[in-house]
Amino acid sequence: MKTIYKFGLMVLCIAAFFASCDDHENSLGDKLDPSELQYTIEQDYSIDEGGNTVILTNNTPETVPVWNYGTGRSNRAVDTIHFAFAGDYTIQFSAMTDGGLVDADPVTVSVTQDNLNYVNDELWIFLSGGPGHEKSWVFDNGQYGLAPGAMSYADPSGVVEWNDFTPNWEPEGNANGSTDEDMHWGNYMTFSLIGGPYMTTHDSEGNELESGTYYLDKEAHTLTTTDATILRPDNFIPNVNNWNNDLKILTLTEDQLRIATLRTNDEGEWWYIWNYVSKEYADNYVPEETEPEVDEGFEPTFEPGELLEMLTGGIGSGRIWELDGNGNPVDWLASGAGWTVDHTSSYSWGWDDNWAAIASNSWIRFDQWNGTQTYTRNQDGVETSGTFTINEATNEITLDGETLIQNEGHWMNPTTNTITVVKAFDDFDTQGIWFGTSYNPDSDEWLVFHYIIP
Repeated sequence: MKTIYKFGLMVLCIAAFFASCDDHENSLGDKLDPSELQYTIEQDYSIDEGGNTVILTNNTPETVPVWNYGTGRSNRAVDTIHFAFAGDYTIQFSAMTDGGLVDADPVTVSVTQDNLNYVNDELWIFLSGGPGHEKSWVFDNGQYGLAPGAMSYADPSGVVEWNDFTPNWEPEGNANGSTDEDMHWGNYMTFSLIGGPYMTTHDSEGNELESGTYYLDKEAHTLTTTDATILRPDNFIPNVNNWNNDLKILTLTEDQLRIATLRTNDEGEWWYIWNYVSKEYADNYVPEETEPEVDEGFEPTFEPGELLEMLTGGIGSGRIWELDGNGNPVDWLASGAGWTVDHTSSYSWGWDDNWAAIASNSWIRFDQWNGTQTYTRNQDGVETSGTFTINEATNEITLDGETLIQNEGHWMNPTTNTITVVKAFDDFDTQGIWFGTSYNPDSDEWLVFHYIIP
């Protein structure tokens, strides 16, 4: 059995809505009178004895419906909604006409029984905790192992659907260009199924900012909110027209929620993907302890006399080393990890043609001869020499009055006469050795030069 509420009959005559204007003004189309609206609101008791299923139908020609049924909104010509909880619900129908928006009188429907089957599937439980529960969500700041940061970007021409999307860019930390103040760190949103599908947002001290309702369409994987809005950064609010209706849910698990909204400003359409984690997950997250990743050979350890033998070749010997100009001559090591792979990697910030020319015509040599440790530098055919000592506890080599190969006037020119072996290898005859010439303790960074055996 259905209970059908029918509203509005077409009248025979429509009065003119606008007064006459001068010949240069454009007039809007006719605006319907509320009595001309044709629509039905049907409670289908054959589906639910308590009247939980309600069918909304707009029969008004050439209009766009605007339904507000308390737990959500819709613009569909025919829509079926389900109220999971008993109670009285006010349904407001409006029609967008050529002359503007026309409001009908609100209609109240009574639901006499709960039907929690409508909110008891996996997605509703993931979002809210299930009937009789509530669940809060916070922005994912990239520190919980689920997303790199609070937002991602996806190409509108690509597939942006449930569990089938590939972001084009995922900035770390805050939303792109957003400050901590924009992001309202500490704020959270709560989805409840205690007595109804209620949604609230809160500030970092727990004060309520917004209170409303929400509807999760488990088939279309969309979220609609009324009188409350998903968390979003202040500086992105003007970029999106729709923050409430049919928001795309891309991921929804027990711990992670990803929602897409379409950018509509003058930058053009693009998908913003908002990344959240459950507040409980965030509050209890303990990152896995991992060993920092460092380059092979970083901070080497040597047996007594081993570094000296590597540099010189042994007692009564000498070994020549050249700056690796055709390979990977220079690098910044941040926390033990470098990033250059060859000389082209450093051309944008340090290495240049002048360095390459110097490297091709220069070398250094460490000698052990007659009980003396000698260091010689040959640069462009000019030889200078002195002695050197090694501090085996720190891997520091002190060149008495000498330096590594020079490039005077260049910001990387190594003027220090104390260098540190930052990276070394068992296979040094092919992998070379890295000498650190300056260290920044604030950023844990080394400037290092790579020398190889020719």
